Amino acid sequence: MKRIMLALIVTGTAAQAAVLVGDSARGAALFKSQNCETCHSVNGEGGKMAPDLGKRSSRGYSPADLSALMWNHAPQMWSAMEKASIAKPKLDSQQAADLFAYFFAARYFEKQGDAGRGRHLFVSKGCSDCHNITSTNGLGGTPVQKWDAVTDPIELARQMWNHSPKMRETMTAKGMKLPELTSVEMNDIAVYLQNLPQTRNRKPEFAPASPTTGEELFQAKGCIGCHVGDNSLAKKTSLRTASEFAASMWNHSSKMKQQSELRPEEMRRLVGYIWSLQFANDNGTAARGQKVFEARGCGNCHDQGSAPKLHLGDRANSYEMISVLWAHGPTMQKEMTSKGIKWPRFENTDMSDLLAFLKTR
Repeated sequence: MKRIMLALIVTGTAAQAAVLVGDSARGAALFKSQNCETCHSVNGEGGKMAPDLGKRSSRGYSPADLSALMWNHAPQMWSAMEKASIAKPKLDSQQAADLFAYFFAARYFEKQGDAGRGRHLFVSKGCSDCHNITSTNGLGGTPVQKWDAVTDPIELARQMWNHSPKMRETMTAKGMKLPELTSVEMNDIAVYLQNLPQTRNRKPEFAPASPTTGEELFQAKGCIGCHVGDNSLAKKTSLRTASEFAASMWNHSSKMKQQSELRPEEMRRLVGYIWSLQFANDNGTAARGQKVFEARGCGNCHDQGSAPKLHLGDRANSYEMISVLWAHGPTMQKEMTSKGIKWPRFENTDMSDLLAFLKTR
């Protein structure tokens, strides 16, 4: 498995954010070393006793979602592990980030497009005029079977970006306009190309790099000059999937008068930065979080009981919550059971709101 870096900004201010980098290769190794695969599988690989963690449960899958799911199911997991004589793991914040990166990357490639529509679009959008599947045609386009980028969305976006000026020139000479692509169309085309006999056995790759160097490059390339205010990428909600990113890059290139080519490592750095923006914070509301804190009875132990006071500040993030769960959860559960207190469950935005409230304490 290729080393996959998924960079996630989890705390800090807009001016200076603390960056925690989740590495899905480490997450995959941790998934095995902590015996998670005894019960869980990821995209069919692993145990069948518990849900497949590679299946998409929601479009907005986030660290807060993972934290809430772990809290909700922790008692059942601990019980199953005890019956199977499996030692309960202890995870630090970094390991929690690594696991999230692994699950996110696995979900990222769930195919929801239509290959039939993709084949039609490949022709109707003019792609097939230049690119045959197995051979080079008169226009000199590289055949699809030689595209290493078919299952690598970052490299596909880079090649589309770099070659768009030449493609635009060729299509203009033919009296054609460079077509725009929606994310749905991009996904359909990608699914069609990925399921060709010549490409269907290739494994998907998703390897963005560090957001810190990506932000530096974002500024050095002059991207920041346009992407400010209402055009800030931090406000975009349409860059969560491979197809959304590739389509956005393609459409954007046709609107620029000048554009510089991007090397593979540059595109991976830019993607690392852009992807990190969606995890800049947990998007919760402190006022709602206070109600969650009170409704779940957290203060009965942490404010009035023997449990430690919760003064986490910026440490109140999803990964820290996961770490606390596995470090102290079993002891908490035993004490709560002895007092007849139900284990708390977090639904919808409860966890995000709770984290927002804990940041203020």
